[in-house]
Amino acid sequence: MATVRYLEIAEALRRSILSGEYPVGAQLPSESDLATRWSASRGTVRQAVATLAAEGLIGSRQGARRIVLRHERKHSFGELNSFAQWAEGLGHRAASRFLSRTRRPATAEEADRLALAPGTEILAVLRLRLLDGEPTMVERTAYADWVAAAVEAMAEDCRSVMDGLANDSGIVAHYGEHLIDALPAGSEDARLLEIRRGSPLLRQRHVSATRTGRPIEWSDDRYRAGSITFSVSNSAVATPLERRAGDG
Repeated sequence: MATVRYLEIAEALRRSILSGEYPVGAQLPSESDLATRWSASRGTVRQAVATLAAEGLIGSRQGARRIVLRHERKHSFGELNSFAQWAEGLGHRAASRFLSRTRRPATAEEADRLALAPGTEILAVLRLRLLDGEPTMVERTAYADWVAAAVEAMAEDCRSVMDGLANDSGIVAHYGEHLIDALPAGSEDARLLEIRRGSPLLRQRHVSATRTGRPIEWSDDRYRAGSITFSVSNSAVATPLERRAGDG
């Protein structure tokens, strides 16, 4: 029961932080106060607080209580979770809808990223993703020819394409490569995300592949500023993060 209890406490504190009840820079109540409030042991409270610290929501100063570091949602590359899985794992409502699904020849970049012959037909998808009812991300994805039919068959309000591929077709992503940069919102992005044209967007481009390395998708995801924070972990032994010059 202690394990369930610490997750319940972490979820309650997470919601309080994300809602702004605890503003950035504010101190959380002490472990003793939280333990009293939740009728839990200090060890259980400590586990809950450690969970939020791992998510990057809170930190600490020497000799002081935990402080709130940010209100943005944090998306880790530690697991290849879908957008929906990630959002729901943090207690948010994820929704999406297909805006278009079109078969067309792959561009040179798409063919290269998907390991296809030039001009191979792919499925180009435009999708809008929402968090708690707010437009958060515009997703433009090229799906390889061998998964196109499965994606076309999905419902318009499909919660997660990757979940659908895994559950219905046995196609599971085991590998991903990600490129992150920033760019101004164009007319279409601004309209879909309900922001001004030229507003800054965080762009994440990524390719997902099967366990054998066969590419499934090449995607260009554009997030509204302030909606998400990406986290990359590294160490002196293994550093999966590489800095690259912008390639436009």
